[in-house]
Amino acid sequence: MDEAIASRLRTVQGDITQLAVDAIVSAANSALLGGGGVDGAIHRAAGPGLLEECRRVGGCPAGEARLTGGYCLPARYVIHAVGPVWHGGRCGEAALLKSCYRSALTLARDVAARTIAFPCISTGAYRYPKQRACETAVASVVRWLAENRLPETVTFCLFDYENAELYRNRLAQEQPPNG
Repeated sequence: MDEAIASRLRTVQGDITQLAVDAIVSAANSALLGGGGVDGAIHRAAGPGLLEECRRVGGCPAGEARLTGGYCLPARYVIHAVGPVWHGGRCGEAALLKSCYRSALTLARDVAARTIAFPCISTGAYRYPKQRACETAVASVVRWLAENRLPETVTFCLFDYENAELYRNRLAQEQPPNG
């Protein structure tokens, strides 16, 4: 990865609902009506307006994303990205996860979002292996940034230490050598 792309990537450990970015991504289920994990936390923090808008949106298949307002969140938008359920890697999970990231980034670009934050997608209840999900996430975002001006900054916001370390290490591996 070249330095221009590396300078557009960040990793933070924390609560994605507290980030002051243009768009946050929710690791949503296909109904888009809230749930557990980060999706539930985003719905709770955004308030009832988010649920009402999600009902109007109607749902989203795996590998795609939908855009809503951010309501009571510091972020202007929520991008609901539906990742795949892990079935051992035999059912096109990697392609769906890549598509999930591309779809979210396309929506962000289309609303001129300069900053976006992603959580881990599909690694909770959907059981996608964390290391594989991290590798797919970073590779997908790096590929996107190489071809697109927006978003200017992509933050991987990981709630727990284990995932934050996976992403920090992966991004460090992608950095150009010094000297």
